Amino acid sequence: MNILILGSGGREHALAWAVRQNPKCDLLFCAPGNAGIANVANCVALDPEDSAEVLEFCSDNAVDFVIIGPEAPLAAGVADDLRDAGILTFGPSKAAARLEASKAFTKEICDACKAPTSAYGHFADAEAAKAYIRMQGAPIVVKADGLAAGKGVIVAMDEQTALDAIDDMFGGSFGTAGAEVVIEEFMEGEEASFFVLSDGTSVLPIGTAQDHKRAYDGDQGPNTGGMGAYSPAPVLTEALVQKTLDEIVQPTIDEMAKRGTPYEGVLYVGLMIKDGQPRLVEYNVRFGDPECQVLMMRLGAQALDALLACAEHRLAGHQIHWADDHALTVVLAARGYPGTYQKGTEIKGLDRLRYGSKLHVFHAGTKVDQAKLVAIGGRVLNVTARGASLQEARDRAYAAVELIDWPEGFYRTDIGWRAL
Repeated sequence: MNILILGSGGREHALAWAVRQNPKCDLLFCAPGNAGIANVANCVALDPEDSAEVLEFCSDNAVDFVIIGPEAPLAAGVADDLRDAGILTFGPSKAAARLEASKAFTKEICDACKAPTSAYGHFADAEAAKAYIRMQGAPIVVKADGLAAGKGVIVAMDEQTALDAIDDMFGGSFGTAGAEVVIEEFMEGEEASFFVLSDGTSVLPIGTAQDHKRAYDGDQGPNTGGMGAYSPAPVLTEALVQKTLDEIVQPTIDEMAKRGTPYEGVLYVGLMIKDGQPRLVEYNVRFGDPECQVLMMRLGAQALDALLACAEHRLAGHQIHWADDHALTVVLAARGYPGTYQKGTEIKGLDRLRYGSKLHVFHAGTKVDQAKLVAIGGRVLNVTARGASLQEARDRAYAAVELIDWPEGFYRTDIGWRAL
């Protein structure tokens, strides 16, 4: 079958790498892709948020299946338009994508289905939001209601930081995403990510992971889109996974179906775990980045079979066959990220690495310019490795990182520390 993946980041490179290994895949396209994706797929200059462009390409190239990677095309309704045109599509509808596009909507769903989450307030007025913060005190969490590329969350350990966050959000720092805010109780515990596929009714667990959000070692520095991840997450025991399915995930899927907006696609369940009780931090309506990289490293070719089962509404009875293995990814980012950083710096040394089923470098923000590989984003490379143990995967990943020659980049040296 001919397959199109929408997106251009490390997540989409990992998806393309896994899909390409499955014999069901004949032609593989990615729009717009990046320099790394170009090694496994035909990159095409399409705007993934423009339904008309995407539909025309699918028609011209006999595309059988579309996999939507990032959240923006989902929030724009691209999945709806593809399905309306009769094209098999992986990714939730615009209405269902509100689980990520609006944090207030997610809280409303949690209230309706009694899924455990933090106490909260929802505000469209800065002064009312500030009054709530003064009443609740710190620590407290301030979130832009809309999509803010993973950066619209301020964990304020003191009251002034929270009040400043309100000024920033209502002042336009996050564009329209900050026109409304959700202010949440600060939850203590251990964070973990749980991924499931849903075909609107059935749910299939598709792995656990832990991400490292802070920019620097020791969980210091500003929040980022993620500086590394590993899978599986030891904190998510079988019992906790089942508890999460029973108390959070399945009730959410049932509530979405009851509202006439069934959830179809991957659901990223961000959890806070304390004293054996999982509580929902957030939902994302796509694979996490960089969590997708470690999941795809472990799943390989069977990822496509699972995505197809989801899109074709036949998840019930589908199984994932997990090896007893571990995967870890280290993000190489441009110096200055998540603030201002230089673009166009050359990356060397990737040809020294031995790629295979146990090591791959997924590109997140690269392009080829006059035969040179250059960085064009904040998070640029994901050095991802598998091993029989997490320590083995970690050692393999960092050994590869050492071979990469990119003075303008930086990375954390402690990915996996919590589990190890």
